[in-house]
Amino acid sequence: MCTVCGCAEGNVSIEGQKPAVKYPYRPRRAGGHAHGHHHHHHHDHDHSHAHPHQHDHHHAPAQPVAQASDAADSAPVTLADGSHHYGHGPAHAHAPGLSQARMVKIEQDILGKNNQYAAVNRRRLAERGIFALNLVSSPGSGKTTLLTETVQRLAASTPLAVIEGDQQTAHDAERIRAAGAPAIQINTGKGCHLDAHMVGQALDALALQDDSLLLIENVGNLVCPAAFDLGEAHKVAILSVTEGEDKPLKYPDMFAAASLMVLTKTDLLPHLDFNVDACIAYARRVNPAIEVLQLSARNGDGMDAWLQWLAYGLIEARAQRAEREAQLAQLAALKAQVAALETQLAQR
Repeated sequence: MCTVCGCAEGNVSIEGQKPAVKYPYRPRRAGGHAHGHHHHHHHDHDHSHAHPHQHDHHHAPAQPVAQASDAADSAPVTLADGSHHYGHGPAHAHAPGLSQARMVKIEQDILGKNNQYAAVNRRRLAERGIFALNLVSSPGSGKTTLLTETVQRLAASTPLAVIEGDQQTAHDAERIRAAGAPAIQINTGKGCHLDAHMVGQALDALALQDDSLLLIENVGNLVCPAAFDLGEAHKVAILSVTEGEDKPLKYPDMFAAASLMVLTKTDLLPHLDFNVDACIAYARRVNPAIEVLQLSARNGDGMDAWLQWLAYGLIEARAQRAEREAQLAQLAALKAQVAALETQLAQR
């Protein structure tokens, strides 16, 4: 994860924020910011924070020379074919100078904080009937092309918005806005994935409508985004037929975390040596429950099935919101009855 890839060194900027929100990605105290100034503000959700506050970041101590136990702990397993496997320990990864135990602790700290923010995001979205998807893939899979085509087909009938994640530039957000939907860009700097805190900041800036669709395009990366819950209803793994059918086996965590795999660029299949059946079998070997759609955003093949999948998700999100509101109304009525009874008893 991030203890290996080094994305803890990156800075984040969120488009449209003045001044732009910039903070290093690192474990944070729940409810705390990672910027170094004090200010007072208020939001109508659980991203509101009390200031001033103290920062409580956890940094791995400098270890210029690994301890002998650490070196032994991080030694690779040599397989029969002579390859070296560094993912055999409890951390399932390797970082020079860090023991497996230390890496596990860092990962737990980071993901624990992230999951707290994700829970807030999920509650905010559910309360408003917003169906949110986290689109994940390697670079160049066709995520943005799929999104622009989706926006063009739905913008007139379905309220929707997009959060775009990239290391640099606002090119993709500009493409989405040109297609007809509001979008906000998150640039992660050296960071290789979005996290729930970034998405919470973006939700503050987007004017989301109730009962709407929110599409989150994550940074192109089939590794780290798998571990980070953003508060979405589903992860959707986008895999183009130009990448190779064995991607689900090479990057199993991503496909295990996804509810849906979308095979894109299928119009190119006649020109490629790509085994669709094998790819689907590999994905279901990793995740037997994964759904699969095949489409081409260029010629439109399969787009109706994708839009129908989105429509079902929207219906479910709206129904859950209506059910929750009905339950809250029922609870309020019961509380009113109890209060009335208490008043009657007090008057006797």
